Amino acid sequence: MPLNVTYYPRGEDIEKKWVVIDAADKVLGRLATLIANRLKGKEKVIYTPSVDTGDYVIVINASKICLTGNKKTDKLYYRYSGYPGGLKIETCGTLLNRKAERLVYLAVKRMLPSTRFSRKLLTKLKIYPDQTHPHSAQNPQEIYL
Repeated sequence: MPLNVTYYPRGEDIEKKWVVIDAADKVLGRLATLIANRLKGKEKVIYTPSVDTGDYVIVINASKICLTGNKKTDKLYYRYSGYPGGLKIETCGTLLNRKAERLVYLAVKRMLPSTRFSRKLLTKLKIYPDQTHPHSAQNPQEIYL
């Protein structure tokens, strides 16, 4: 093989696995970094920034995630409906109690670049607040962090 040939992965060359990550007692930011890297495929040797080489990620026990410092009371999440007076402000602690999977989703989404490609990557992320998930037919591999 000549030396001036660059390898570029094609769709049939990429093996996509399903992995399960248990979020119980894990720090939110560190967990989001690991999930984002797994979605992008950065741990694989065939990683290419413009090709989807990442795996499907299932996050379980999202309601048991750990927040460090005063984030439960100080960190704020904003939603705006587009109407006057439609700004909704919610603390991290209330969002964790109300919809913990949204908290993990937003953390991972903000770790990825704001492009069409990252929106495609986020469709491979499945988050569940408790132990059960409906993806047992895909034979997911358990990841211990």
